[in-house]
Amino acid sequence: MTGEYQHSIDAKGRLFIPAKLRDELGEECYVTLSVDSCLSVYSTASWDAFRSKLDSLPLSVSRRMRTLFANTAKCELDAQGRILVPQKLRDLVGLKKNVTIIGFSNHAEIWDSEVYAKLESEELTLDNIAAAISELGL
Repeated sequence: MTGEYQHSIDAKGRLFIPAKLRDELGEECYVTLSVDSCLSVYSTASWDAFRSKLDSLPLSVSRRMRTLFANTAKCELDAQGRILVPQKLRDLVGLKKNVTIIGFSNHAEIWDSEVYAKLESEELTLDNIAAAISELGL
């Protein structure tokens, strides 16, 4: 998934998912915590692949994932292309009204727009881009 989109969470906690991302996510998706201060959104296929990997891990490792699964919501797109982002998840990552949705490899991320703008201004440098490309061997 790729791209950057600006949207708002409405008073009921609903968020419009851009058409390009909806096409890749499908009618159902999983919204969960990320390693950064954002939420990650996975298609059912990507989430199932993640769960399969987890099932093959030792119990001691999989137990550490309990919090992640407890804070994951299965969401369905409504007729207007929106998902309901649970209040608990919004609170955990500090999402306010204005959010930035980005495509990031096999999933999308939902960021508070102010937080993402700050992160982008710090990370979007030619040196950082060159280092990332080099790490990928491109």
